[in-house]
Amino acid sequence: MSRFGIRTNGHGLFGWRRVGRAVDLVVALGFIGLLAVAGAVLQYRLGPAKILTGAAEAIDGDSLRLAGEELRLEGIDAPEYRQTCRDRSGRDVACGRQARRVLADMLARGNVTCTISRPDRYGRGLARCRQGEAEINAALVRNGQALAYGDYRAEEEEARAAGRGLWALTFQRPSEWRQSHPR
Repeated sequence: MSRFGIRTNGHGLFGWRRVGRAVDLVVALGFIGLLAVAGAVLQYRLGPAKILTGAAEAIDGDSLRLAGEELRLEGIDAPEYRQTCRDRSGRDVACGRQARRVLADMLARGNVTCTISRPDRYGRGLARCRQGEAEINAALVRNGQALAYGDYRAEEEEARAAGRGLWALTFQRPSEWRQSHPR
């Protein structure tokens, strides 16, 4: 028996048969190569976060154009531009246009900074945008102009409790409206 209890009969710890240093090296390099490929694929799919700053214009209630790129505000869903809702007296309200107008008013206050995480299924960058200290995505949900879509649940509950924006109206969820009004 050799030093530290390791046998010298060709078996390593745990009784595994040693195949040789060259094979160990090839296996280790293969494993490192697999990790590198997996990391590259993940980086390609997610893409690096990209930051854009400047004047932006509203496309609809949850989309904007900044520095020539069309961005979708991540974590929210606003009524579609042509979508209508109903007020308490039963009259139609152009809630999609209203959501766009609120976003346009926010964007008119000054430059915005958007952090783009990845593209959506239409190729638009999914973005979280700020104007100074205020996060635009959260503000739209808090004002009742958009619904939480994965994020911003607390802001949606606040808007609902206060009866702000959409929560003062009868409305169809934007995702349901899109299904019943295909392009």
